[in-house]
Amino acid sequence: MKTPELTQTELLRYSRHLLLPEVGLEGQQKLKAASVLIVGTGGLGSPLALYLAAAGIGRLGLVDYDAVDRSNLQRQIVHGTHTTGWKKVDSAAERLRDLNPDIHIDTYDMVFNSENALDLADPYQILVDGTDNFPTRYLLNDLAVLTGKPYVYGSIFRFEGQISVFDARRGPCYRCLFPAPPPPDSAPSCAEAGVFGVLPGTVGTIQATEVIKLILGIGKPLIGRLLLYDALEMILQEIKLRKNPDCPVCGTHPVIHELIDYEAYCGVPVRSDAHAGTTEWDISPVELKTQLGSQRPPLLIDVRTPVEQQIAVLPGALLIPLEELPAKIADLPKGKRLVLFCRQGVRSARGVRMLRAAGFDLAFNLAGGSNAWSREVDPAVNQY
Repeated sequence: MKTPELTQTELLRYSRHLLLPEVGLEGQQKLKAASVLIVGTGGLGSPLALYLAAAGIGRLGLVDYDAVDRSNLQRQIVHGTHTTGWKKVDSAAERLRDLNPDIHIDTYDMVFNSENALDLADPYQILVDGTDNFPTRYLLNDLAVLTGKPYVYGSIFRFEGQISVFDARRGPCYRCLFPAPPPPDSAPSCAEAGVFGVLPGTVGTIQATEVIKLILGIGKPLIGRLLLYDALEMILQEIKLRKNPDCPVCGTHPVIHELIDYEAYCGVPVRSDAHAGTTEWDISPVELKTQLGSQRPPLLIDVRTPVEQQIAVLPGALLIPLEELPAKIADLPKGKRLVLFCRQGVRSARGVRMLRAAGFDLAFNLAGGSNAWSREVDPAVNQY
């Protein structure tokens, strides 16, 4: 491929890079010739996209199906108040083009899945996970192994983060560390557990650093190393990773030869958390209001945390955080109608499945959670 020349405008824009012997003119030309696919334009995808665009990566692909919500703005800094309601890929692309009009940006407003992953990844050198969920993580890892491309991994949870580079040609892949996806409901999402606003900025920036190092061929990439970051204690730790000869996708005798979707394994919704709790046992806020006014009202059970109850309260609800529910099942009345709720209906749906499995045939889930109750029944209840 012909090395792209830098314009006078680009020479001025990247002058601080050009002064670095490790980058220089040749390195900046490599960056201009490079292509990176970022799956997700949320907390991790925001700093990733911003710094890769600022660095002069010639072609960026952005994949996301979601729209910008006000609750995103605490950490998803590529978006802004005026783009609330926009498609995330459009919102991000506008900001990136303003930051650097000299690069090419592709937007893909779609779910990243096994059917389109190969086509989406084909034009790009490096794959980056900006979504932080298990289905995407395993799909990207398998895609990287099968196509011989590096996969830059990042993960966040509350105050902690993880970063690595998985390249099966030179080291282990993600499945060498975790061979199979976790069971459904085993790990809460950021929407359920919360996330420290600056954490994805730190983790995403380190991911962007690794991408640029890979393109330039400088420094020591995080291949075979897992970096652990604790924001509360401000501690960085490193764990050495080894290639697993029995890995199902990159081992000596691989058994995975094609891509599949992992939503069913991981319990993560295909679209968004707002619809994640939908089950055959859902009831609507309006229906719940009617039932609460009847002669035999249901028992409302709040499976959120005490911290969340301080934000929004549904009158008369019994607080039993989801993690405490198994220990308190025996105290619940089996013959009474039970309606569980959380913020969006995700955790409460898990609680209902738990109760139904224990013989509570009258357990139901408030679809959309307390936020839906606020929108459809009582606007005095705070949304968050």
